[in-house]
Amino acid sequence: MSELRLEELSAETASAANTLEIRPEQEDFATPVTYTEEEPSVDPSKAWSRVIRKDQEVVGFIRAYFDPEHPLPELRSCIWRITVAGSAQGAGVGRFAAQAVIDEATTRGFDTLHVMWTPGEAGPGDFFHRLGFIDSGQTSYGDTIGTLSLN
Repeated sequence: MSELRLEELSAETASAANTLEIRPEQEDFATPVTYTEEEPSVDPSKAWSRVIRKDQEVVGFIRAYFDPEHPLPELRSCIWRITVAGSAQGAGVGRFAAQAVIDEATTRGFDTLHVMWTPGEAGPGDFFHRLGFIDSGQTSYGDTIGTLSLN
């Protein structure tokens, strides 16, 4: 049986992560590469990025951000991006990725984890709700902020 595993981002895995194909109906909900540039107080060195492999294939990508001093609470400990190949969706890859971030946030001493998503029928809101995130606000650009208690 194949197991999922995390791997640090490298030149080879970044290329694979950048070419993951999601389902067409999800395209409007994909986080743009320039996402971090929208918030000038974000320090790229505090990003935590991993690929998810199943056997030798990259099937997902996760990026989180950890900055306990960030002025916006929702950016102190947050999931920035989960991308799962359309062919691997429904097989626990997204849940595996989210759990990896939950574990990392807990290890770093955070008691909450946040995520932001664009609302919509094909968007990731239901996925995050199934993980236990609750709607806790809205960004200035209309995305939903979800919060998960880690206690």
